[in-house]
Amino acid sequence: MSSSDLFLGVDVGTGSARAGLFDENGRLKATAKRPIRIWREPGEIVEQSSADIWQAVCESVREALALSGAGPADVRGIGFDATCSLVVLDEAGRSLAVGPSGDPARDIIVWMDHRAIEQAERINATGHPVLRYVGGRISPEMETPKLLWLKENRPDTFHKAAHFFDLADFLSWRATGSPERSVCTLTCKWTYLAHEGRWDESYFRRIGLEELADEDFRRIGQRVLDVARPVGAGLSEAAAAELGLRAGTPVGAPLIDAHAGGVGTVAGSGADLALIMGTSACAMATTADARFVGGVWGPYYGAMLPGTWLLEGGQSAYGAALDHVVASHPAFPAMREAAEQAGRGVLDHLEMRAVEMAGSVEEAARLAGALHVVPDHLGNRAPRADPHATAVVSGLTLASGEDDLVRLFVATLCGLCYGTRDIVEAMGRKGVALERIVVSGGAARSALLRRILADATKLAVALPETAEPVLLGSAMLGAVASGARGDLGEAAARMCRVEETIVPAGGEMGRFHDAKHEAYRALQAAEVAARDAMRRIAGVPGAAGSPEA
Repeated sequence: MSSSDLFLGVDVGTGSARAGLFDENGRLKATAKRPIRIWREPGEIVEQSSADIWQAVCESVREALALSGAGPADVRGIGFDATCSLVVLDEAGRSLAVGPSGDPARDIIVWMDHRAIEQAERINATGHPVLRYVGGRISPEMETPKLLWLKENRPDTFHKAAHFFDLADFLSWRATGSPERSVCTLTCKWTYLAHEGRWDESYFRRIGLEELADEDFRRIGQRVLDVARPVGAGLSEAAAAELGLRAGTPVGAPLIDAHAGGVGTVAGSGADLALIMGTSACAMATTADARFVGGVWGPYYGAMLPGTWLLEGGQSAYGAALDHVVASHPAFPAMREAAEQAGRGVLDHLEMRAVEMAGSVEEAARLAGALHVVPDHLGNRAPRADPHATAVVSGLTLASGEDDLVRLFVATLCGLCYGTRDIVEAMGRKGVALERIVVSGGAARSALLRRILADATKLAVALPETAEPVLLGSAMLGAVASGARGDLGEAAARMCRVEETIVPAGGEMGRFHDAKHEAYRALQAAEVAARDAMRRIAGVPGAAGSPEA
């Protein structure tokens, strides 16, 4: 291996495409990003364009390469990751309209699109055994409810489609021309049974997608690759020209974006929970054998690390919930202006103010002693598996100043951490013994969030050395696909490092968080009761579920 060898990671999140170049030791050499468009419509419709995303990927890769000063031949391998969004193309690879707009450019149903809630509920009512491997209930964020929605609401698109891709698999197909799929995407979001190496035909016939079974699953994936296995013959001539790279460069079978963050943080450690925080959050743990945890997705075999089972808890709104809560406060415009004048982001400014008001990072959580937030703005993914759940705030007064906004900010951080605590406790009840949370994503750089998370969950919280663990996880796919690393475990040993670890304070602070968590759970129960009351009396949609896992 040459000292100039680089590995490229490409990450497509909800709002941007990013590229990062890493050396053989996991050191970031250059990064670049481009925004991607998003369309929202009533009915919880959220759509994107695969052409727009590919263009953003190409521009990001070219810029990162230029910033690194390297040449195309220095890039030994490539890995892609993306949100678990659904891409729909015809036989010629042309985009098909997926929504009411009829615009074929809008060919992606985004992961957070909840148009298929009713289809998900019908699927769950079947009680099919496949559902055991998604925590007992399928989510409208997964792909089979979305496919059923397309069949019932856009039958022309459903029947014209030749390719239904998870977005990560679309990227590897666009790069290589190969229709091979990743075991990560198909197992986690499409109900592929990786531990048996098959689709369950009876499931698709039972839920009303018999066409996919009739055609032997040609449109959703017949050839399934382990994570990081080389896809096709590497970069095609056309894709190489668009990306500014060399044709034939190996491409590793991709990951969902959160799972790339898991690989880039905890690859190989069974006592760690990888918490990847972005617009949403994923909390992932690996086990040697299959563990079934109610409301937690999985167990998925080989979906993140070959040879292990993956459990995936999640919080559907994380950064999105925090942004929404603070932006809705009357003092937000003034706080944003003050942050801009100080040259900080508004959340960083709020954190600074919180530490100043409390006197230390360790004591800042006490600012939220009388204010409680349940940030279930997009439902509760885990462990309640209730897409109808909504957010709750308790303790509001007529106070509307900047100090009140700081307290609301801290209370929301606490609520997010209690959501993670619920996932940790649900896993623990099934014998998944966790010792440490390894955090990644933009929010991971917050010292206040890491402190509250450690104290709220009673687990140590570790921060990776790299500021870009998701990109690093994708670059590791390229390292393995190229043969530069034997497997992801070897890649992790060379390329992943922890910068610092926070241990829980315990004592009075532990009891403080226990009390706030009790209030958090009481508010969740009250929200369920309120929905049930209104559904019975007024026919308001949204059957409420139990807050218990």
